[in-house]
Amino acid sequence: MAKKSGKEGGGKDTLKRYRSKRDLERSPEPKGGSKRKGRTPRFVIQEHDARSHHFDFRLEVDGVLKSWAIPKGPSTDPREKRLAIAVEDHPLEYAKFEGVIPEGEYGAGTVIVWDAGRYRNVTTEDDEEIPMDRALRKGRVEIWLEGEKLEGGYALIHTKMRGDEKNWILVKVKDEKADARRNPVKSQPKSVRSGRTIAQVAREGGKSGKNGA
Repeated sequence: MAKKSGKEGGGKDTLKRYRSKRDLERSPEPKGGSKRKGRTPRFVIQEHDARSHHFDFRLEVDGVLKSWAIPKGPSTDPREKRLAIAVEDHPLEYAKFEGVIPEGEYGAGTVIVWDAGRYRNVTTEDDEEIPMDRALRKGRVEIWLEGEKLEGGYALIHTKMRGDEKNWILVKVKDEKADARRNPVKSQPKSVRSGRTIAQVAREGGKSGKNGA
């Protein structure tokens, strides 16, 4: 039987765009193919020091990581609306990826796992929960994060701001986990996976490159 790597029920290969953008023989990024069943879905936020520094916000949905690039990173202040630009789906294995993408490759630069954990879908309509895939199509998703740095409710809202269909807004919901005084992007710069900062990972990647040359 053929392996349905990265495919949803309709047979659509949702990772085709991800793979087409990368030379996965050169890049250390994962090829993808893993499946997980019956567990609380994961989220991951990766700091990415590429051509433009940003944070990648990823939610596990239907066997892939739905992904958005957030230029300023997430906030714990409900008054802060953060632009979130939808990008291609990523494989589940990407949730653990940390390292240096080489020059000349798509997204060249350094990546760390800035935050990670589980999330719950709390999107409702008329007091009934809306499945994640449908909420994404409708353009409004509400989730409860259980991460090491971020906790509580967040909303992802699709907007045609600047006339771009890829543009969404990420905003912290007003709840007991909201904190206008916190700035986790600046105060908590280390990876929750390795304990290293993005600068440390870049330095180590540079040393490895020189040693292997």
